[in-house]
Amino acid sequence: MDSAAQWIERLGLQPHPEGGWYREVHRAAARVETERGGRSALTAIYYLLEQGQLSRWHVVESDEVWHFYGGAPLELLAYEPRTRAFRRTVLGTDAESIGVIEAGVWQAARSLRTYSLVGCTVGPGFEFADFRFVAAIDGHAAHFEGELAHYAGLL
Repeated sequence: MDSAAQWIERLGLQPHPEGGWYREVHRAAARVETERGGRSALTAIYYLLEQGQLSRWHVVESDEVWHFYGGAPLELLAYEPRTRAFRRTVLGTDAESIGVIEAGVWQAARSLRTYSLVGCTVGPGFEFADFRFVAAIDGHAAHFEGELAHYAGLL
């Protein structure tokens, strides 16, 4: 596949609220109990970002593993608001092809060229009820000063 449009059609991807394209490909039948209620043990999606699109800063209440599949490298950003620790990982290079975002850590991503095709595996499984945009969190703007100011445009 040479283009994002070809992958979007082949994989049946739909627009994602945070930006980009996605399709859920697995939702485990096994259930686990969380403080937020029952959840599938695991979910997995295809996720594609085209150049100029971004995965806006958001937070998920489960651990998420990003797997690089193809296209251009993907910039994956992680920020722990309690400690103010910031991490930038580039997936799709010889050194990195998997990124891990722990539950509660703020995250954002963007393709570094034409498009990036990745998979995201979440456990306990993803539910939109466990998803928030960072821009909706009280006091978020104070975190986007200094080192993180460069990434405020992803809000």
